[in-house]
Amino acid sequence: MKLKKLTESEIDPAELASKRWYNDACGAAFALELVGERWSILIVRELMFGPRRFGELKAGLPGISANILTQRLTSLEQERILFRRKLPPPASAQVYELTEWGYLAEPILSELGRWATRSPEHNPTLPFSAASAMLSFRTMLSRERQGDLTATIGFRFDDDGFVATLDARGITIVRADPKAADVVFDTTPPMLAGAVYGGVPLAVLEGEGVMRVTGDRDLAEKFVTLFPLPPKLGVE
Repeated sequence: MKLKKLTESEIDPAELASKRWYNDACGAAFALELVGERWSILIVRELMFGPRRFGELKAGLPGISANILTQRLTSLEQERILFRRKLPPPASAQVYELTEWGYLAEPILSELGRWATRSPEHNPTLPFSAASAMLSFRTMLSRERQGDLTATIGFRFDDDGFVATLDARGITIVRADPKAADVVFDTTPPMLAGAVYGGVPLAVLEGEGVMRVTGDRDLAEKFVTLFPLPPKLGVE
């Protein structure tokens, strides 16, 4: 009798969650069993700035299918990395949120990202979510370039808003209405990345109609220079 080959979407989520790959006591090996399946660690990334609805998670991960997202959320919930809860009325929507332990994964994400950007194969022009952009700022800020600069920077991506605070502690970022910030970038995450990591002048992006900068112009020009990428391998 010919055995049926199961596709990833046909595998029971509970079975996926209980699967162990390495049979290895190393903490790094176990970490990969927890978040090493495709998309898992990126779901954790998308939740680093607070709870998200299913549709919001899927929008931040455009390559994932609804079935796979459901499976990964089930696995991460069973591993106690995230949990589900229902928002109070009038929203009454279900959201997914990291547990206290889940939030502790941020340094892993940050250092993994910093390490990987040294590869010449890293392509910063690929899709970039809002959470990716904000997390990259918390990772790549140069305290030397910041100096004694203190300011609030706002970001508006359609209906999603963030506020970054630069002060003596470095940079903190929360999901919030940016209207009271010293300067506000109205744009998309990839266009913002083009200015910060690609060196595209703000005036060019504004001229193309893909960015609007309001508030302190000098601060905006300074902000996009604060996040140098590590040197690529072989070009130090």
